[in-house]
Amino acid sequence: MDKIAIAKAIEGTLEERRCFLVEVSLNAYNDIEIVIEKADGAVDWDDCAAIDHKVHECFNQDEEDYSLTVSSAGLDRPFKVLPQYLKALGTMVEVKLKDGKKFIGKLEGASENEITVNEEQYPMAEVHSVKPHIDFK
Repeated sequence: MDKIAIAKAIEGTLEERRCFLVEVSLNAYNDIEIVIEKADGAVDWDDCAAIDHKVHECFNQDEEDYSLTVSSAGLDRPFKVLPQYLKALGTMVEVKLKDGKKFIGKLEGASENEITVNEEQYPMAEVHSVKPHIDFK
């Protein structure tokens, strides 16, 4: 069992649920964490349960001896894949650049190569992290 096999196993279920894969992590103890996001709206319990079911259907837990956690990306985690950026277009984000500069701005554009925040373009090579900005006012 590896990350690629897990990702391939859940592809169809992700599509059915209108979700996308953010990350699969697998450690030396066979602890699997699958992080998903929904293209429109929020991930719900049924989405997580469907992915959990598919993994257990494809990989025998007694033979593989693994633990499994399926969760949504969460508001406190930086974006990892382009669909997260695209879902966040038009919203406020917290940006941290590799040179240490941090700022909050409106995400206006995103591609594999760059993001646009407050009408300024930043190459992805210079971006350390981007995550949703939460304003508790």
